[in-house]
Amino acid sequence: MLQGKKIVLGITGSIAAYKSCLIIRQLIKKGAEVQVVITPAGKEFITPITLSALTSKPVISEFFAQRDGTWHSHVDLGLWADAMLIAPATASTIGKMANGVADNMLITTYLSMKAPVFIAPAMDLDMYAHLSTQQNLKTLQSYGNHIIEPGTGFLASKLEGKGRMEEPENIVACLEQFFSQQDSMKGKKVLITAGPTYEKIDPVRFIGNYSSGKMGFALANECANRGAQVELVCGPVSSAMQVSNPRIHRMNVESAKEMFEACKELYPSMDSAILCAAVADFAPETTADQKIKRTGDDMVIRLKPNPDIAASLGQMKKAHQTLVGFALETNDEESNAQAKLKKKNFDFIVLNSLKDEGAGFRTDTNKVTIITADGKKNYPLKTKEEVAKDIVDELERL
Repeated sequence: MLQGKKIVLGITGSIAAYKSCLIIRQLIKKGAEVQVVITPAGKEFITPITLSALTSKPVISEFFAQRDGTWHSHVDLGLWADAMLIAPATASTIGKMANGVADNMLITTYLSMKAPVFIAPAMDLDMYAHLSTQQNLKTLQSYGNHIIEPGTGFLASKLEGKGRMEEPENIVACLEQFFSQQDSMKGKKVLITAGPTYEKIDPVRFIGNYSSGKMGFALANECANRGAQVELVCGPVSSAMQVSNPRIHRMNVESAKEMFEACKELYPSMDSAILCAAVADFAPETTADQKIKRTGDDMVIRLKPNPDIAASLGQMKKAHQTLVGFALETNDEESNAQAKLKKKNFDFIVLNSLKDEGAGFRTDTNKVTIITADGKKNYPLKTKEEVAKDIVDELERL
């Protein structure tokens, strides 16, 4: 799976830097071409001469190679690579990556990288468990990076572990797993909706919901990582929610009507659609041009139904197309989801319940049941990235 792949290996100032030699040997043995970029602190733990001998390439550390004006182009490295692996990744480097602090060659290369990025943290337990580190890792995941968790080797798994860097053979296995899946959806086009919709009352007020968009973004990243071209129609979400995979085209909308128009236009050219957004069922009948002032003890807002995106796409669906829906329920969960599956003409529906701790809005985890016409499958509580893998696996199965 790694034959002919071009890998940028970033090495930072950790005692685990000696393991990078084992990573290089395994990558090259499997047919990969490796270019090392090392931080100044990394050179305190392992010499560039050793690394250069293993890769047969000069090690890059500084912006300028000579005093004659020649320099290393981080932009060219970002275009050259099929993947970037940062192993070991210290807490300092992780913090800089999460916040765009481009003060060395490794970080500027990361910020210019067009290929998927894999990060293998390496630090002591207290540093790894610190809220700052955990938040930085979550931020990097939200940008579409893959965290290789210490102690497991699973991609984008729960941010728990003992802090030590994952073993070299497991890190390389993660890259192999990624590239084995990368082409499984090649040539497919997938429409994904994400986030809430806002229905304006006046210029400063709206009707909305608590959806963060995290599940939709995880699905978009997973489909793109498997080679699909993704159209992500996204409601209003936090500015921290970003996509970096070049296979994802993001369209921002605000209201249910805007999302409906975008989906109606895009779906005929798609192979599949995953409707993950929490779309408002109703909108104010009228929207005030100016801020509504308080003039009495109450205010009545008349609501009108919004277009039903799922039902409309279900009616449009052709034989070669697949349509996936979501059902967030608070009671009679399975019966409501079954009814929605049939009514909307879904191929399968993803059910979750607000009764389940750690599921639903504003969480990094989810607990779902995938329901088809033939039956159902219950899944335990997982990260939304892991849930996305399960959902896309079912999509590929169909």
